[in-house]
Amino acid sequence: MNNNEPDNGSQEPNDMTTTRRRRTIDGEARPQEDHSSKEENDPKPAKTPPRSRTRTLSTQPTAESKSSSGRRRRTRARSLKAETPATSPTKRSEPAEPSISRVAAARKPRVGDTRKPSGNGAEQAATNEPKIAEPSRKRRRRGGKGRGKGDANQSRQQRGGRSTTPIETIIDDTPVALDERQLERRRGKERKGRPVGRYQMLVHAHEGVTHIAVLEGRSLIEHYVSRPADDVSEIHGNVYLGRVQNVLPGMEAAFVDIGTPKNAVLYRGDVTYDVDDIEGGTSEPPAPKAKKPRPRIGRRKGEARIEDLLSARQSILCQVTKNPIAHKGARLSTEISLPGRFVVLIPNSDTYGISKRLGDRERRRLRSILDKVKPAEHGIIVRTAAEDVTAEEVERDVRRLLEQWEKISDLARKAKAATLLFREPELAVRVIREEFNRDYRGVVIDDAALYQQVKGYMETIAPALADRIEFHDVSKEPLALFERYHVSEQLRKAVDRKVWLPSGGSLVIDHAEALTVIDVNTGKNVGKSNLEETVFRNNLEAAEEIAKQLRLRDIGGIIVIDFIDMEIKKNRDEVVQTFEQALARDKTRTQVSAISDLGLVEMTRRRIGEGLLESVSSTCEHCEGRGVELQQAFLKI
Repeated sequence: MNNNEPDNGSQEPNDMTTTRRRRTIDGEARPQEDHSSKEENDPKPAKTPPRSRTRTLSTQPTAESKSSSGRRRRTRARSLKAETPATSPTKRSEPAEPSISRVAAARKPRVGDTRKPSGNGAEQAATNEPKIAEPSRKRRRRGGKGRGKGDANQSRQQRGGRSTTPIETIIDDTPVALDERQLERRRGKERKGRPVGRYQMLVHAHEGVTHIAVLEGRSLIEHYVSRPADDVSEIHGNVYLGRVQNVLPGMEAAFVDIGTPKNAVLYRGDVTYDVDDIEGGTSEPPAPKAKKPRPRIGRRKGEARIEDLLSARQSILCQVTKNPIAHKGARLSTEISLPGRFVVLIPNSDTYGISKRLGDRERRRLRSILDKVKPAEHGIIVRTAAEDVTAEEVERDVRRLLEQWEKISDLARKAKAATLLFREPELAVRVIREEFNRDYRGVVIDDAALYQQVKGYMETIAPALADRIEFHDVSKEPLALFERYHVSEQLRKAVDRKVWLPSGGSLVIDHAEALTVIDVNTGKNVGKSNLEETVFRNNLEAAEEIAKQLRLRDIGGIIVIDFIDMEIKKNRDEVVQTFEQALARDKTRTQVSAISDLGLVEMTRRRIGEGLLESVSSTCEHCEGRGVELQQAFLKI
């Protein structure tokens, strides 16, 4: 420290008597940032006479560097004094430490600052209190790798149903009053005071899952599995207000967000529209109107393309026609249909039809009733269950469906896509609504709450059959419902790969990615007369059993059947005819081709949801469903 050096601070005015502490490194005078900020926060008057506090660490600073540094400090002090208002004489005699802090507060911004420095030094000089740096605002992530699929799916489901409550099917209504003659005709056959029928339905609730079994005699022919509050996989028939995500002209399809984890697909053939809506060439296509849809494949020349009918982020009213299966999303249609007990309402359509399973006389009677009750702006289809029903019952069913549609329309105008507007009732109620008639000798239910719901529904729509709904009390019965009617053992056989035929032959059912293959074998069947007769009889048994297994296992899609080769053409034709007659008892639509030169029968069966095997099983985590596990020696090669 050299005290004989001239003090640069002594040449400043009286209010700048105290010099700033600075450190000289390698002969250059550099301002110290940390110490200046400390002096800003804690200004104190100096107690000792002003003296030079310059510390020399390496060499003595030159007079030129000290004079230039002092000149810069004096210039900045004068500029601050010129901008600030004049102060009183008493304040001019105070120490100049606050002025120095104001000089330091006007420093240039540096890397790492957490607040935006003011561009005007006068604003900083107006107050002696330093500003507290505000915490930085947390930035929002807008996607990328940080967003998991599970969170995205959950947010989509919450977005779909957070603001609206979907409309439910109206199952509580006042029953129609019928006279004794009509009730007696609809009750069905009875023997010794007990109802008689070809079919029986069993409803078993176990651990929150509802199993529905349909028996023909004592044989299991259909089985359904329903899980509670399943708005992800069991959504067939639900109505949504969806939002179009993207339109793919090359696929003639569009993906629609309906609030489920996977976007649903809407094909060009399932889009209904009015030709007058697209002739103007508007950039914003209107909502499609319900007309008769065209097939998805083979679009006619001159018809509107899907990009002309739909656009991204457009809201549409749609209905699920096929449940999501595996990695595929649900399939949609813009033609809404609301099924009732006796009729099906098709809003905004001119559809008019009666079930072909009814006789000509009954069809004429129902047509006269339909002409009176059909709404002018909606379409109506009369179901097979409307046989022998009165005009009042048909009219009440139509009025009930119209009330549902009005509620759905009002909710669609208020809701935002993607939203569930209408939810179908539980599977047990749907199956009873579609299937239950006087051919059933009864419905047995072992769940008390479900029994009361189904009982009340049948008393409303079919009071003549309400007495055939029975309750199986588990606490009083010695056996469970499925064990009492031998359903459990038939269900276990229904998921086996091999099925045995009565004569000793067998069927082997294998599932592939694109189709299902069924192989017919003679097995233990050795016959009696000759090989052709043995093979022919074995194929006839196989045709009957294959139709039953397709219905029981709910196998859909492409199915290839390898019958045993037959030399006589007449035998081949009879096997195909027997197979088609057995499939006619199945309500699911099928198409069968003739036996090819290789002895193969190719057929298709409509696939609505997952089959029996998929609904009661899960993929093996070791082999991933392949059925084989690779050897460790091979994996180490």
